[in-house]
Amino acid sequence: MEDTRIAILAGSASARLGSAVCTLLDLSPVACDARRFPDGELYVELAQSVRGTDLFLIQATSPPVDQHLIELLMLADACRRAGADRLTGIIPYFGYARQDRRAGRCSLGARVAADVIASAGFDRLVLIDAHTPAIEGFFAVPIEHLTAAPLLAHAVATSLPAPSVVVAPDLGAVKLAREYARLLHMPMAVVHKTRLDGEAVEAKAVMGDVAGRSPLVIDDMLSTGSTIEAAVATLRAAGAIDPVTVAVTHALLVGPATDLLPKLGLARIVASDSVERDGAANLPITTESLAPLVAATIRHLHRDESLSETRYPA
Repeated sequence: MEDTRIAILAGSASARLGSAVCTLLDLSPVACDARRFPDGELYVELAQSVRGTDLFLIQATSPPVDQHLIELLMLADACRRAGADRLTGIIPYFGYARQDRRAGRCSLGARVAADVIASAGFDRLVLIDAHTPAIEGFFAVPIEHLTAAPLLAHAVATSLPAPSVVVAPDLGAVKLAREYARLLHMPMAVVHKTRLDGEAVEAKAVMGDVAGRSPLVIDDMLSTGSTIEAAVATLRAAGAIDPVTVAVTHALLVGPATDLLPKLGLARIVASDSVERDGAANLPITTESLAPLVAATIRHLHRDESLSETRYPA
């Protein structure tokens, strides 16, 4: 769509990321009026024309997940009704991704969220380190699945002492850990974890050699901190040594996270800006921007070019 004008609209959950992407692409973001009525209903109106554009809507469904999800849907609907020629949704963090399997009589949250997002009229979606690459199977629209692993691996590379080891804190993070290990040319280990409930986890053993090595614990998200707490305790019991570094794509930092994590003696937490945070000043956290990755992806998609260099590794 070389002859079609690019337009970028950022929702409230990704306002800073959207602004950074626009700067890199030398564009001005689409102006939008989004406000709530006294009863809590969201009202969305575009303040300028997007007719005939190749429009990229950037909005994470981060906490509060339901509010940001509804905003994503309302923004998409406004773009479609205003005549956008092609609509791509860029969802830096996809809430409900962890509800990807059913047990007993529970709902399948990932499928429900995928269905309502698909109903909003998107032509394509872009996800970044969703909880599992298999999440694509829940969506009725094409998915481009990107990873922040190269960005975060580069950010931690110079601060890791020798010898170090990449650690997946559970089996679900093995594929991502394998990519970090490849990028950093380091060995890998896996912590065997059992989730007891929504907040509590239990780690029992380590698969791989961590004795005398400094661990780089990686995961797609850092939520309450319980997984990292269990992993760090198990690694130290297995002979791992400080410093302990954590790298995550999505730093949610909800619930007890900001109280729990400072007690773990972590040297550094490196995260992307997929979730826009305020606070967490008591944590040794640094943020790496996804803006260059998102801007490059927009350029490629606008030109209908391959994303082979930016997709989640196979």
